[in-house]
Amino acid sequence: MASVKTRFWILISLVSISGFSQGMLLPLLAIILEQNGISSSVNGLHATGLYIGVLLASPFIEKPMRKYGFKPVILVGGALVFISLTLFPLWQSLWFWFVLRVTIGIGDNMLHLGTQTWITTTSPRQIRGRNIAFYGLFFGLGFTIGPLMTRLLSISEALPFLLSALLSMIVWSTMFFVRNTWPEADESIETGSSTSMGRFIKTGKIAWVALLPAFGYGFLEATLHGIFPIYGLRIGHDVDILSLIIPCFAGGSLITQIPLGVLSDRYGRRTILIGALTLGIGSFLLAATMETSVAALFFSFALAGMFVGSLYSLSITYLADILPSYLLPAGNLMTGISFSIGSICGPYLGGLFIELIPGVSFFFLLAGMLALILIATYFKKIPSFQHS
Repeated sequence: MASVKTRFWILISLVSISGFSQGMLLPLLAIILEQNGISSSVNGLHATGLYIGVLLASPFIEKPMRKYGFKPVILVGGALVFISLTLFPLWQSLWFWFVLRVTIGIGDNMLHLGTQTWITTTSPRQIRGRNIAFYGLFFGLGFTIGPLMTRLLSISEALPFLLSALLSMIVWSTMFFVRNTWPEADESIETGSSTSMGRFIKTGKIAWVALLPAFGYGFLEATLHGIFPIYGLRIGHDVDILSLIIPCFAGGSLITQIPLGVLSDRYGRRTILIGALTLGIGSFLLAATMETSVAALFFSFALAGMFVGSLYSLSITYLADILPSYLLPAGNLMTGISFSIGSICGPYLGGLFIELIPGVSFFFLLAGMLALILIATYFKKIPSFQHS
């Protein structure tokens, strides 16, 4: 069986291939549906299937993971993803594809919950931030590379789906070399949180502020991908330029993901979050004042990515610091739910903002949302739970 170090890199590899399949699926299906004459509103609604799958699965994953361990949950989740990918070319139907998107959302949520919780519960506190930063970095790398698969459409519409499914299955199969372990025993007798709902409520009471950065990251990622292109066109930018500006946010996050994780280990999660949020707000305010300049947008997007592109990773490690180990599965689930709610709210509120307040820069909405998270993080100080 694999060593602890080998297990860590197998889990990281699974995360990267999950990011790759997600990063491929969003633009690939959008392009195919657009070419088939599907309206942009239906196309956008169709894309929410992934997040709906995440939300549908969330209340039901924790109990099986406690009963059967991390490995079976990851194996089932990974299998749902690559099997769904192979089914896309079989039947081109809007509803069939929507069901497959939802299924991939369920599978991804199982995979992410299993890997996140396994890494956070087995990482020593002094290197937990670095380990989760690797998690975020490799998911981001996969997510960044995934859209390149759209180029294969010129060869065959089925090829991107089948190639992604094959890669997913190869990495998934390495899990068979990993020994199964279980989350820490439940302390429900002492805490009165014997049900999943009881653990969710207790987690929310203790660590609600640590869930906000995950919400913020989901809000930013979905809004920048879904609404900024519309806003960019309205203020006169070319569509080809916009397609190059947007990846700068993800690119910036790749540069600082590990350094921010290491700094958070040294100086504390809350301190680094406050600094990152403050600088992220500044980056979007810069974008708001210079939004007609292409060069300024490239710079400010990269800058914003460097400062707030690691919010999801920091959210996970902040939770791991302030929750007892037996609540970490519930905490990781709630992180995913928080991210998904942000991903659904962001494009809707962003669309309303540019429709109802056309004279005000769209970037003020992003800065304002980050400012609310900053205020909550600054005023709500939570002592760390001292587990290893």
